[in-house]
Amino acid sequence: MKSIAESSFVLVWNGAPDSPPASGVRDYLREAKARRLVTVVHPLQREDDPRHRMTVFERGERVSERTVPLPARPPFSYPLDALIPPWPLAADCWIGFNNLMAARGLAQRGLARVDKVVYWAVDFVPDRFGPGLLTKVYDRLDALCTRRADLQIDLSAAALAGRRQRHALEGSGAPSHVAPIGAWLDRLPAAPEDGWRARRVIFLGHLVPRQGVARMVDALGLLAKRGIQFEVEIAGRGPEEDALKRQVTGAGLDGRVRFVGFLSDHRDVESFVASASVAVAPYDTEVESFTRYADPSKLRSYTAAGVPVVLTDVPPNAHELAEKAGAEVVPYTAERLADGIERALGPAEEWQRRRAAALEYSRAFDWSVIVPEALAKVGFRP
Repeated sequence: MKSIAESSFVLVWNGAPDSPPASGVRDYLREAKARRLVTVVHPLQREDDPRHRMTVFERGERVSERTVPLPARPPFSYPLDALIPPWPLAADCWIGFNNLMAARGLAQRGLARVDKVVYWAVDFVPDRFGPGLLTKVYDRLDALCTRRADLQIDLSAAALAGRRQRHALEGSGAPSHVAPIGAWLDRLPAAPEDGWRARRVIFLGHLVPRQGVARMVDALGLLAKRGIQFEVEIAGRGPEEDALKRQVTGAGLDGRVRFVGFLSDHRDVESFVASASVAVAPYDTEVESFTRYADPSKLRSYTAAGVPVVLTDVPPNAHELAEKAGAEVVPYTAERLADGIERALGPAEEWQRRRAAALEYSRAFDWSVIVPEALAKVGFRP
């Protein structure tokens, strides 16, 4: 095996610079003093910073950064992502966090510029674009990467099995591995032991229909009518934001619900979560979404901070969280969501039990364990 400190890596992903799992891999490689590390970050959502950002680290230290503006925003910029940067990048290991970025790594390997290619998928969605040509093209590219990469990683066993079945790769294709979303547990602030006193409810995520925030607002209206004391902060942005603000006003919740926008710095996210008494993940159970195969990063943030969670039965680990991490799974109705939030704001002793369970469960999900285990599969050691 080759030492990470003697090796060079390229990581390419779409999203914010601190989006996991890419940010966890980046930070681990920086701490391990990789000889050279290049990160390329492309915008994911239309409202994201439109610049494409390339940063170079040597022995963990940032030595350069440049940005490339393109005359298009997502999703129209996606086909151009594979052309940034326009020159070949050499590396011992290329990690692409979606199939287009992994495909560029395969091309670089074909030019003998890259030794190992890892396709580290961040989601899996059957029929991603619905029936039609676009989904067929996507599936062919995904199957190519899943077959030809040196290692293919999914965030959950459900995603890995779904991808292999989709591409008829049972028992074949690239070696595979499950690497869940992690956290830097030694850096994370935890909810205080008396955090229940704040009676603070939070939501963190993209403000789109599948996240179920409108149903959560309905639940908050019911709690207000019951005379329950609470305050709410919603972090994120998305196409539903204006409609949600109108809904909050219409429910008479303006004095209790605050929208804080998108938190781009992981430290702000961590502080936001740790200040909560309860965190809500009200995924819409009536629609098909990649969350059914995912390991949502916000759930890891919630449990790693010791915050009791109320969620619906969409993520594949929902019942595991209920069994081991102090979470509660509730039906996707305003009444049951309200009941779950009210229980989570309940007696101090029960809140503290749920906090302790969440913290204990999270001990197995440190990036310092997850990343080296994955890199060892392609021949790299700390």
